[in-house]
Amino acid sequence: MNAIPRDSRLRYRCQLRQGAEERRADTHPLTWRLREDGARVGFEEYREKEGYRGAAYTLERCTPDEVIDTMKRANVRGRGGGGFSAGVKWSLTLVGDQLPRGYLLCNADEMEPGTFKDRLLLEQQPHLLIEGMIIAGYANRSRYGYIFLRGEYVEAARSLALALEEAREAGWLGESVNGSGFDFDIALHTGAGRYICGEETALINSLEGKRANPRTKPPFPGQSGAWGKPTVVNNVETLCNAPGVMQHGAEWYQGLSDGLSEDGGTKLYGVSGLVERPGLWELPIGTRGREILERAGGMREGHTLKTWLPGGGSTGFLLPEHLELPLDFDTVGDHGSRLGTGLLTVVSERQSIVALLRNLEQFFARESCGWCTPCRDGLSWVVKLLQALERGEGEPGDIELLEQHATDLGPGQTFCAHAPGAAMPLESAIRHFRADFEAGIVHSVLEGGS
Repeated sequence: MNAIPRDSRLRYRCQLRQGAEERRADTHPLTWRLREDGARVGFEEYREKEGYRGAAYTLERCTPDEVIDTMKRANVRGRGGGGFSAGVKWSLTLVGDQLPRGYLLCNADEMEPGTFKDRLLLEQQPHLLIEGMIIAGYANRSRYGYIFLRGEYVEAARSLALALEEAREAGWLGESVNGSGFDFDIALHTGAGRYICGEETALINSLEGKRANPRTKPPFPGQSGAWGKPTVVNNVETLCNAPGVMQHGAEWYQGLSDGLSEDGGTKLYGVSGLVERPGLWELPIGTRGREILERAGGMREGHTLKTWLPGGGSTGFLLPEHLELPLDFDTVGDHGSRLGTGLLTVVSERQSIVALLRNLEQFFARESCGWCTPCRDGLSWVVKLLQALERGEGEPGDIELLEQHATDLGPGQTFCAHAPGAAMPLESAIRHFRADFEAGIVHSVLEGGS
């Protein structure tokens, strides 16, 4: 086997923990092609492993509307965190002979705290993404595709740039893709490093060279997106599901969930924090949290689980008993959180929930675009209150003020979903661990007021 290059040392942080003996083509569409040595899967190897068959079938035998219908029936839900149906999203784009062809944008700006699933696919299997974008571009009559990549993903940029050149040379990008008459190419764009670019209209603004502020909706990107043209924005993992769906069919994809969920397919789940074996696993969507934690070897010696985030920093804290839940979009949502990106962040009993939350809210405050007042000023105020509680200098009423902020920053109160994402861990942490916050209030103040 080839050794992992020295400049790939950071790859260990997003290591796939499943060996080749467990990963099969009929059960692990996202990862079965990956090499055991972690090296990039090049064009020839990808083709030998059934690569571009889904795209070939799509271009030869399907109309764009048939592709959209297949994606709807497969129930491919957005893997970036929103969980919106990819097929429905594709159907909302204005199409037709008299309408301008638009753009397909891949959101590879993976900046959600605790998330590293897309990085694995980008670095080690870039042709799967390219094939998925060809299918999505064809379904949406797109004229061009862009991969909006997180600027810090240097190795992913190298891998993608090489793969794009390989695909062009082989006739899979450019004029008349694979002789089909469908013209489509992809450009790689590296961002400047802003969390807000995960919001699709902020991403579009940044791509156009503007400040990365969200746009007013409507109009939605499907009607007027990049440069005023119909635009679809999908996450990396979402697009990587399209080749398998088109090659094997919607019913096959639905069966991958093994009856654990009404959602279709598999999911890249992961664990970070104080566990024995942090990493990633491709499992049927709806797999229970406890199984994922067990695959990670459980908590490190000397640590017990206090709480956990199910899918990145912008999801709500859950308790140990919630590990019995099937991790799909609707079930997790029914229990006061979000599946998000599906990467668990575990918190030990020995860790301070107030300090952890303060660190998280500092990130959200720093990454606010500053466009609307509740987000710009409210998150900074939340950080100051948490800092006081962390130092043991909180005052009576601080917790109630934090709860009010969580309400004021919630859904429907701000211009985009950035502040509601920051409010969810805040609200859930106070709800589950109020005593931890009360411990940060100055006792002398309490006694003096009694």
